[in-house]
Order: sequence, then C-alpha cells, then structure tokens
Amino acid sequence: MSLSVAIRHRLGALSLDVAFEAPDGVTALFGRSGAGKTSVVNAVAGLLRTDGGRIVLNGRVLRDGGAGTDVPIHMRNVGYVFQDARLFPHLTVRLNLLYGAASDRHLGRICDLLGLGDLLSRRPRSLSGGEAQRVAIGRALLSEPELLVMDEPLAALDVARKEEILPYLERLRDEAGLPILYVSHSVEEVARLATTLVLMEDGRVVRAGPAAALFADPALAPIFGPRTAGALFSGRIAAQHEDGLTEVAVSGGSLFLPETLGAPGDPLRVRIEAQDIMLALTRPERVSALNILPAEVTHLHTGQGPGVMVQLRAGDDLLLARITRRSAEALALAPGTACFAVLKSVAVARGAVGRG
Repeated sequence: MSLSVAIRHRLGALSLDVAFEAPDGVTALFGRSGAGKTSVVNAVAGLLRTDGGRIVLNGRVLRDGGAGTDVPIHMRNVGYVFQDARLFPHLTVRLNLLYGAASDRHLGRICDLLGLGDLLSRRPRSLSGGEAQRVAIGRALLSEPELLVMDEPLAALDVARKEEILPYLERLRDEAGLPILYVSHSVEEVARLATTLVLMEDGRVVRAGPAAALFADPALAPIFGPRTAGALFSGRIAAQHEDGLTEVAVSGGSLFLPETLGAPGDPLRVRIEAQDIMLALTRPERVSALNILPAEVTHLHTGQGPGVMVQLRAGDDLLLARITRRSAEALALAPGTACFAVLKSVAVARGAVGRG
C-alpha cells in the first residue's frame, strides 16, 4: 500500500507546496505549528480542496487538479482521528465504535488491539482522555479504511495519558496492516512511532525519508531542536537484571537502561538525546556511566552557537553527540576519528524507549 502526495495551495500568507511518498507503516509529518501539516492531511482526506496537485492512494487518484478529479470525502476510504475524540455522548462505547461500520465482524479484533473490551458498555463521559482517543481510533479502524489519518491525536493529553496510549499506537503501527499518516510537533511521539518522516517548514518539505536516517542527520538537529535532537537505536532485550536495569543488545554492544517492560528477545526502539552523549578518545575506566560504546566519527556539523553536532557510527547504528566546539577542537575530532560514546543509564527517559 502507498500514498503519493504532490499538492499546491495558498493559505493566507502560507504557500503550501508539498510532495512526498508514504509507504506502509507510520509516515509522520513533523514541524512547528503553522508549517502546514494539518492542511496536508486535510487535503488527503478531502476536507481541503487544494488549488492544484495530485493525490494517489494505492493507485487510485483522489485528487488531480489538472484533470479535474476530486473524489468526495465519503468515497475516499480514509479514516480520520482528530485531536479530540469527538465521540457521541449519548451512545455507549460499543455503539460509538460501530458508528459508520458496515458490520461488527472486526469488533473483537479491534477491541483486542486497542484494549477496549472492558469499556464497551460505558459512555464517553466516564472515559479518561486516553480511553476516549482509543475509542476514536477504533471507530476509524472499523470503517475499514485504506489509510488512517491521525492529526495530533495526543496533543490534548497530559504526559501520563500519552504514556498510556503510545504502546497501543505502536501495536497499531505493527499489526493493523494499513498505512498511517500521523501529524505531530512532538519529537518524542515521532521518535516512538514513525517509520517514515516528512519534515516540514513554512509549507515546504525540508527532507523526507526513513525516520532513523533523518534523526541521525546532524544537519537536521535545528529542526528537531538542539536540546531534543537525538538518534534512534534498534535493539533487543538481552536480559532483565535484578537491580532494575534492562540490558539491550544493539549492533555496537550493550546498553543498560532503566527497567523496560518486555522479555528477552523483544525488539526495542531507543531514542538517545545528543546532549546526553559524552565522547572520549580512550575507553574511560572507573566511571559511573554504564554505557560505553566504541564508535567512529562520521560527520561534524557546526551551528551558529558554541555547539557542534557530531555524528558517530557504533556498530551498524548512527548516533549523535552534542558537544562544544572547544571540546571538538581539543579532541581533534574529524571524520574517521575513533572514540568512545559514553552514556549514563539514567539519562534515557522511559518515554524514549518503545516497541521496535
């Protein structure tokens, strides 16, 4: 399954000119508020009639300005989840889920996927924000769409509710079997969920491609924000230790993280912020940090301030380290320099570890 988008539209002072391809998995549109992300997904869903361009879903043309094609909203077969759940207050969860569904034949599977089985007889007013959003997602899925659009579905939730719903979204990504177009300006959400990333600024696509490659690109750190920029590691749980640490096997060695739910062999995705990485030319000894990975400098990117973003290769993974220019010069760092990346276990927040 695939989605191809190439659209142009004028929105007041914003000139939208966007083109990207969205394969299976989660394609996240990421950028600051006002970048045009919601306008793009509204155009895909048919809620915005663009001035021009072409939108193709699984080979079916939804919009072609040149040919005059504009498939009506109800015929696009696109499920839409908004920032707020928009449930019918007078209906039970079960009836909300089945609203718009052709039948209830997939109800059990969707309830299992999203953990809704115990909520079916309740009404929306008795649900938490996270529960209500899961019901909204389930309702969209039960309409059997070819594409699921999610416009900042966690924006109205507090941190605890976000942590409650993110594992369900990871399951949705891995098990639902349909492409998802996901809008967010949260680095944490995108790092946990995205397989493909589309970075937007001022109505344009800055870069698009595999999420891991874009997160590891030091030149893109200003878009993510220098304090939240960081690379993604893929690994598997190697062991759960009695002292509360989870050992994760990665291509360059092992990482020890605060206890993470899962069994040995389970895949994990870990985001490590660049500001939490320290570099050393020789392997440190008698230090408190448990994570020391041999690495090689692949690229250095100097910004406007005193900082330098250093891209490193550790095994098959790329990571970023944010250090001062003074430190980079003192260590004489250059592409090809062998070094060690040092990371405190407690520096990795629980929200930065997700299902692989």
